[in-house]
Amino acid sequence: MYEFVSGPLALISFAIFFVGIISRIVWYVKGLDWRLDRVAYSEKLGAGLKGAARSLFHWLLPLNHTTAKHPIFMGVTYLFHICLVIAPIFLMAHVLLIEESWNISWIIIPDKVADYMTLVIIAAGIFFLIRRLTDPNVKILTTSADYVVLAIALAPFITGYIAYHQWAGYNFWLIIHILCGEIMLIAIPFTKLSHFVLSFCSRIQLGMDYGIKRGGTKGRGISW
Repeated sequence: MYEFVSGPLALISFAIFFVGIISRIVWYVKGLDWRLDRVAYSEKLGAGLKGAARSLFHWLLPLNHTTAKHPIFMGVTYLFHICLVIAPIFLMAHVLLIEESWNISWIIIPDKVADYMTLVIIAAGIFFLIRRLTDPNVKILTTSADYVVLAIALAPFITGYIAYHQWAGYNFWLIIHILCGEIMLIAIPFTKLSHFVLSFCSRIQLGMDYGIKRGGTKGRGISW
């Protein structure tokens, strides 16, 4: 079972993930009405690229107007996303697995750091769940799909934490952990989890529009 989930099934999951994400990006770009802005974009491409870079830079900073209004929520969200990206990509076990499969490797983080990051992700996930259940403004907008997406995002880290610490049935939890990770990869292009890529697309688009049409690259009176 382990050989199957870590071999053929993993390849299928990564293929669906990459093809799905590329397709979502292509659909996003195709969905824009370039006919209306073709002249502006061709004449002021430099200003557009500067606007896009500025938009991304300010959006990625932890300190902005949204953070000032909702410091706890934004702080938890920021930590959640940082750990969600860094922990699985730079975990030694994952890097070694990819190196064995495809002869590709990169820097790793200590297991202890990844362990703490996993706890941050789980704690943040519980925070998001409680917020959805108790905050009336959020609860009214929450659907069952939102809970499923949150569960899909948290499951690889919960099962990975259990497997790493070998609480009980290591082989069982290792297989479940791999399956949960593959389910997450497959789900990303088809659910709200795709926002990790599409958010960058929208920020780039908004930044380019602002830089080209409103001179946003000068940095005067801009609020991202």
